[in-house]
Amino acid sequence: MNYSYRKKKTADYLLMILIFSLIAFGLIMIYSVSKYLSLQVTDQGSDKYFLVNQLVSLAIGIIVWITFQLIDYRYWQKNTSIMLAITVVLLASVFIFHGGDGGTGNRWVNLFGRGFQPSEIAKLTMIFYLSGWLSSEKYRKEIDKSFLPFLVFIGGISFLMLMQKDLGTLSVILVIAAAIYYSAGARISNLFIGGSLGALLVWLAIKIEPYRMRRLTAFFNPGDDTLNISYHIRNALIAIGSGGLWGLGFGQSRQKYLYLPESHTDSIFPIIAEELGFLRSSAVIIIYALVAYRGYSIARRAPDDFSRLVAVGITTWIIWQAFVNLAAMMGLLPLTGVPLPFISYGGTSLIAFLAAVGVLLNISKNINE
Repeated sequence: MNYSYRKKKTADYLLMILIFSLIAFGLIMIYSVSKYLSLQVTDQGSDKYFLVNQLVSLAIGIIVWITFQLIDYRYWQKNTSIMLAITVVLLASVFIFHGGDGGTGNRWVNLFGRGFQPSEIAKLTMIFYLSGWLSSEKYRKEIDKSFLPFLVFIGGISFLMLMQKDLGTLSVILVIAAAIYYSAGARISNLFIGGSLGALLVWLAIKIEPYRMRRLTAFFNPGDDTLNISYHIRNALIAIGSGGLWGLGFGQSRQKYLYLPESHTDSIFPIIAEELGFLRSSAVIIIYALVAYRGYSIARRAPDDFSRLVAVGITTWIIWQAFVNLAAMMGLLPLTGVPLPFISYGGTSLIAFLAAVGVLLNISKNINE
């Protein structure tokens, strides 16, 4: 499909403001949440350890964001095969340069004393690959021909993610891939078959790992074994409930004093709700909704099929990951280890998301007026 368009001179400023509002708010909350924990992990007596690290990651992320915003999005389309190779190499690298994650899986690469999570970067390269592949001349006209190769590709990615024991990230990847495939013109029947296979895969992954089954049991029975498998979700719900409508006040959380695990990373939202209350913490959800609106609006007016699929993939990534994190913290989904986009502490996640937003903003410069 050919599009005629008039190139804009500027990117989507509203989307930019929304994203950096989330980042600024995240920095404030990381400082509030991690002050006590910082004192436990440093010898210098500083309560800003995690805040400083996040600021360093933000500085790197801004450079990456500016760079990706300046690169014409068509560059990624011309290098689709390279994006596939990078995706596979990134996901396989944890088995060579592993750094561990201190938990149940092996999701980090440790190089030169620095750790990063390859799967966060692989989400973006996978979006480039799928978008380029499904927008190619061969599959654009007969999308049904891509169904079996699509399943093979997703099966390979799923295998690598299950080897890392990262079911949360796998769920995000599967939804991103499904959104791109649907936007490329896939039939509902194909999506139903793929979704059924995906559900079966997730169920088998839960069955073969005892800790996943315990998490699922805790989801259905959060009152059982509250000092062990249900401890995390129980304290998350206590934090949210303690905040009420208006919260205990900024910095006044009780759960952040090592009661709630991962309170500065995956579990930061319960502390936000505890300190700021339901009404003010709901503003975070509203901002994500506005990001979704702007992102899908860019996709709808994108100048070509490749940019449309990339915009759909990036926007779905941000919104679905936010949904999974928030729903898990509220007891609506089983607990998963995915960070809250732009807010949770984590350098790799922040840098990868800023790179993705840079691409989205570059596409917004070329949208149909």
